[in-house]
Amino acid sequence: MAIFFLFKKNNGAKRSEAILNWIAMSTFELKTHQVGRTYSNPHFFILNKGLNSGKPLTNPCPNCFVVTTSTEEEKNTLFHISMMLQIGGFYAYYLKGSVIPFISIDDCRNMLKKTYSSMLNENPQLQKHIRIVSAINKKEAELNSIISKMADLKVSYIQNVFSKMQKKAI
Repeated sequence: MAIFFLFKKNNGAKRSEAILNWIAMSTFELKTHQVGRTYSNPHFFILNKGLNSGKPLTNPCPNCFVVTTSTEEEKNTLFHISMMLQIGGFYAYYLKGSVIPFISIDDCRNMLKKTYSSMLNENPQLQKHIRIVSAINKKEAELNSIISKMADLKVSYIQNVFSKMQKKAI
């Protein structure tokens, strides 16, 4: 019924814009996360304080928003859109505060809604971009794991060398 009135009130370009806004509004909800609260719907968190404001998180922290969606697919799409906006520096424009920068919930919601709505028109392209960014993130995680293991190997090697030197000195 609400969709019928949406079509009735608007015409032309305004109609499609209103439909996209309605779709974006109905698919996700962004609220301030309350510590200790659990969520049953698919959800993720967005950091709202510091220079990494806008960064999507899988686990909550005290300074974050929660985005709840109706489906897992929408959650993944919004998660990756938020990640792309944060990495691309698009949230940085909205940072406020001189000591600890933060993004307001309205700015975050509007940026996410506007981007999600505009990207819905290019759904095949959006999914392609998300797959590419996901593959890059996966490769980055693999490389970070290798770097971490190399650092551990270096520490072990150095400790082994010095323990042998100390045994010879005794």
